[in-house]
Amino acid sequence: MAQGIFVITEQREGTFRKVSFEALSEGRRLADAKNVPLVAVLCGSGLEALAGDLEKYGPDLILVADDPALAEYTTDAFTNVIAEAVKAQDPELIIIGASITGKDLSARLAARLDAGLAMDCVGVRLDGGDFVFTRPMYGGKVVADVTIDGTPKIAALRPNVMTITEAPRSAAVEKLAVQVGDVKTTVVERKLEATDKVELTEADIIVSGGRGTAGDFSVLEDLANTLGGAVGASRTAVDEGWRPHSDQVGQTGKVVSPNLYVACGISGAIQHLAGMSTSKVIVAINKDPEAPIFSKADYGIVGDLFKVVPAVTEEVKKLK
Repeated sequence: MAQGIFVITEQREGTFRKVSFEALSEGRRLADAKNVPLVAVLCGSGLEALAGDLEKYGPDLILVADDPALAEYTTDAFTNVIAEAVKAQDPELIIIGASITGKDLSARLAARLDAGLAMDCVGVRLDGGDFVFTRPMYGGKVVADVTIDGTPKIAALRPNVMTITEAPRSAAVEKLAVQVGDVKTTVVERKLEATDKVELTEADIIVSGGRGTAGDFSVLEDLANTLGGAVGASRTAVDEGWRPHSDQVGQTGKVVSPNLYVACGISGAIQHLAGMSTSKVIVAINKDPEAPIFSKADYGIVGDLFKVVPAVTEEVKKLK
């Protein structure tokens, strides 16, 4: 009989993604509620020192797949290794962060394990012993509660939604016998931007710009730097070549859930709202009082962003 909860963690260059700690915290809460063990899975190469970083978030067991063949993420290799670990442990629930990598891996695992998958979850709860997953649907127009038949069930959690809670305990560490199997893809080269800016999906504060910026993001960058946040953009701004695609927020970009989202010169098309509607607080700045973004905003300012944003930035600097 399937029991227990698996959490698949994600790390880059020896540093865990924030969503891994969110997933572990949620896993610990659910494991306590069901009185079942929590297992963390860590894949990569040269991971000797990393397993201990997971202990303060409450796993009972840490499974480490450490092999040079796992140094770079490839769907085939990671799916082959994790699927075998799942078959050996037979968990009821698998939790993974809905990052770009997590979405790719969770979909392949679901196919391999013949498992149901709830993607981009913003909540998980127990109802009579069954897991209920809350997730946006139809471009964020509705939020639905869904259940999954059979086991294992897979839930991919939207980054920056779940609370990180420390629950330190001494976890057993077990090394997996890695068999990567048939891998059809190879990472030939990686080209990374040399930047120290905050990762958009993990940012607590995002200042985004759209068509209303006319391509001038300087005032938005100044406000984001003052607040310690990241700069995002609408699809229009990206299509115009004003910002890179990595900054795009929306249905065809990144889905974000910051504590504060400031939308500057963004009308609020449904595709954009689908990517930021779960933000805790939304502030809209737009010259058009009829802009759809105001219907989603907690606070709205009707005005010229090139006058409003610098004034806000100055006030923030005074408070700091």
